[in-house]
Amino acid sequence: MRIFLTAIALLAVLSVNLKGGDSTCSPLYLTANDLSIATGKPSLVLMSKVSTHIPVWSLSGGTEGQSVSGVIGALPDDCVAVKVEIVVTSNDPETSPDYADMYRVHLSQMVENAPFTDRYLLGKPVETPLSDAPFHSRTILLESYYEVVPNAPLTVRIQREPGLPGDTFTRPTGLAVVKVTPLKPLPKAHLVQDVSGYNSWPMTQAIGDKLVCTYSRGSKHTIHEDARAVYARTSTDGGKTWTVETVVADTPGYGEVTVGKGLDSTGAMLLWVRRIGKEWNHDLYRTTDGVTFELLATPKLAVQPMQVTDVFAVPEVGLMSLWFAGNYSDKPVHSWGIMTSADDGATWEQTTIESDLLKADWPTEPAAVSLGDGRILCVARTETGPTQFQITSTDNGKTWTRKRTNIGDIHASTPTLILDPETGLLSNYYYERGQGKLRRRVVDPDSVFDHPGSWPESEVVTTGSTIAWDSGNTNATVIGDRHYVSYYSGKAPDTSVFVLELPEPVAENGRSKNGKEVE
Repeated sequence: MRIFLTAIALLAVLSVNLKGGDSTCSPLYLTANDLSIATGKPSLVLMSKVSTHIPVWSLSGGTEGQSVSGVIGALPDDCVAVKVEIVVTSNDPETSPDYADMYRVHLSQMVENAPFTDRYLLGKPVETPLSDAPFHSRTILLESYYEVVPNAPLTVRIQREPGLPGDTFTRPTGLAVVKVTPLKPLPKAHLVQDVSGYNSWPMTQAIGDKLVCTYSRGSKHTIHEDARAVYARTSTDGGKTWTVETVVADTPGYGEVTVGKGLDSTGAMLLWVRRIGKEWNHDLYRTTDGVTFELLATPKLAVQPMQVTDVFAVPEVGLMSLWFAGNYSDKPVHSWGIMTSADDGATWEQTTIESDLLKADWPTEPAAVSLGDGRILCVARTETGPTQFQITSTDNGKTWTRKRTNIGDIHASTPTLILDPETGLLSNYYYERGQGKLRRRVVDPDSVFDHPGSWPESEVVTTGSTIAWDSGNTNATVIGDRHYVSYYSGKAPDTSVFVLELPEPVAENGRSKNGKEVE
């Protein structure tokens, strides 16, 4: 195959080489001439246009198993992880965003006195739409955070995946550059609770300038054991120090778990607690100080939810929470819907939105924000993959539309959303279980409301336990220009609760959506 590249496209490729990333470490590059065949029969060809020539690897859109690899000789001393991106292009006349292709990265390191397979990572396939026209280049993020040993050689293998359903472009594409960016250490989270036991499933809410972190503790990853109760601690210094633990709920004969939080119209905190024993209940507690909690309601519901999630305000409605119900089987028995309250949580009305769903179509553990003008945007976990759900309403929750997103770096990843009123930016935090990565995607919600496949790339903001079910479940709140994201991490039977403090994200131009400069 011979691919022709315009001078404009070549400059686009070169600009990637010349630009440094956000990290203080300088990126490292593998050009096509630095790569060799790893599997299959890809071709090293020359892109030519007039007097411009650039080598690329031609990766088939019809033949599976083609990949190329190269080695980065050494990484900087202060490097703890790397980010891997590729630059690809195509000259085919049918090139357009109507088609997509898929790639994945294989990573490993040659560490002294250890097999080079020990640190092997099989990256998840990444699907992106093609460029608007032929000869345009694309930079694709394949792995945002792979932990490394400094000064040890890094092997990078790039593979196209034409056999997967998401790769709809049957023509070859050209791999020009692999960009590897060394990353420095991430911020450490504040410890909330690490006493002996399975401290887990935190819900964190700001009451004014006070952080309130609630969580559940039992002996293992179970929701019904009598030993499991709900506790709270508060902080007035951004999570650096915490008050003595207080008991929120410890009903004899029941296991109790925090499942949702929010604020009422007076600014008091509301907390949903799931209580399982001889019957299944959801109790709503209220507190003004994060220390003393009073039981506000135990609504009797026609459909008993698996979980009632965070409380948020909706104009002309009052308070709203989303719920989901089912048994995680492969039978069509799953459902989800909304609960609304017009009296600050004293009474609730339940509405079922979808029922008789298969597990693959079932949105669980949803997080939602009201955007105004009747619009609500929700992101939900998936129990089967491959991506999180996005659910939207344009009429304050009367009707809803559910679609898949392009958020695929997940595994039983519960989302939590923060909408910053000053910048207008929406942050989606979620924990990739099994990989130990707390991720964030930041977006102008207007750009994804009708286009759920357009979420920008994720960034890893901290790391935790890689034991899949002994970590995860993010829940976030905001104080001023700071985000506080809680999660749990450890190894059964002992896990701990943490809160990560981060500055609110700012648009690249330093301005909010309305053009106001953000300090």
